[in-house]
Amino acid sequence: MSNRFRTEIEEEQAEQEAIAEEAPKTGIPENWFTTFLSKGVISTETATGALPFILFLAALGMIYIGNMHMAENNIREIDKLSKEVKELSWDYKTTKADLAFKSTLNEVTKLADTLGLKEPVSPPQKIVVKEDAQ
Repeated sequence: MSNRFRTEIEEEQAEQEAIAEEAPKTGIPENWFTTFLSKGVISTETATGALPFILFLAALGMIYIGNMHMAENNIREIDKLSKEVKELSWDYKTTKADLAFKSTLNEVTKLADTLGLKEPVSPPQKIVVKEDAQ
């Protein structure tokens, strides 16, 4: 602190308070949005009155966006499953062709020869059982 009289200090504080009181208080800054709401077509009361409708529209927009995301995910999953079905179809067709090739007479005899079985030369005979013999 400096060596001054108390009255001088009080006078300076009073002057500073007077200057602070004279300065205009700015509550809301002046920009185009506040000007539009206060002096334009829409007043603050009508804006607050329309707030439920605006919130309803915002909710509908969010639902629409969520629905689009779900639809895109479903389309991606359908594409993935259709590719998998195509691959499984190709596997089925190749397996079926291999089975048809391996079940031919020549291939069966080749596989039987490896097991030690041979193709019979004589034709098969029919066994007839008489009922009297029992």
